[in-house]
Amino acid sequence: MTTNDLMVEAQKVRKSFGRLEVLKGIDLEVPRGTVTCLIGPSGSGKSTLLRCINHLEKVNAGRLYVDGELIGYREKNGTLYEISEAEAARQRRDIGMVFQSFNLFPHRTVLGNITEAPVHVKGVPLKEAQDRAMQLLETVGLAHKADAYPVQLSGGQQQRVAIARALAMDPKLMLFDEPTSALDPELVGEVLGVMRGLADNGMTMIVVTHEMGFAREVADQVVFMADGVVVEQGTPDEVLGNPQHQRTKDFLSSLLK
Repeated sequence: MTTNDLMVEAQKVRKSFGRLEVLKGIDLEVPRGTVTCLIGPSGSGKSTLLRCINHLEKVNAGRLYVDGELIGYREKNGTLYEISEAEAARQRRDIGMVFQSFNLFPHRTVLGNITEAPVHVKGVPLKEAQDRAMQLLETVGLAHKADAYPVQLSGGQQQRVAIARALAMDPKLMLFDEPTSALDPELVGEVLGVMRGLADNGMTMIVVTHEMGFAREVADQVVFMADGVVVEQGTPDEVLGNPQHQRTKDFLSSLLK
C-alpha cells in the first residue's frame, strides 16, 4: 500500500506520562475511506493514541502522519522540530474528534454549537454555516432540535449533536473516543446508527469502542491493544472471530461473561 492510500500512519509511536510509558512503539496504518476499531482493556493506550493523532498529546518518539502530513512536528535534516500552536491548530481543523462526554457549550443552542467553529475558526459566513448545520442536523435526525439547548437533550441526542459539530468543519478524518460509553443502553443504537451512515459515505474513522457488534459489522480492521502495544490486528472475522493471541482471547471472553 502506498503512502497516498493511507489517511493515518503511525511509526514506532511512543508516549509517556512521567515514568509511565503508555504507548510503547505503536505501528498502525489506516487506509483512507476505511473504519478502524481500536479495542482492548482500559489503560491499554487506545485513547492516548487518538489524542496523539490530533496532537492533543505530544508524542515522545516516532512519527504520526495524517494524509501524508507529519503531525505536530516539522522534519529538517532528520531532526524533528515542534510546530507552533497555530500550525497545530490548523492541522487539527482537518481532524474531527468526538469524546465520551459531549463537551457541548451549555449556553449555546444546538445550532449555535455547530456553527461556532466554522464561523470563528474557518471564517465561514454565518448564513452558510447555519445552512450547513441544518443539513448536518438532518443527517443525524435532529433538525427539529436546532433551537434547543444541550440541557434539553438526552445523552444520545447530545452525542449526535457533537458528531454534527465535528462534521461541520469538513474533516478528512473522524476520531471517536468511546462515543457511547456515557450513554444509557437504549440510546447507544441511535449514535451507532449515525456512525454507520458516516462509514457508508466513505468517511475515514478510527473508533475506540467496546461495542463489539459495531466493530464486527462496520470495521474494515480491528486493532487489539493491551499494555501500550498492538497485540493483534486484522479483519473483524480474524480478530473477533478467530483471535490468534491468548491475550486477545482472554479479553474477548471477558466481554461475554
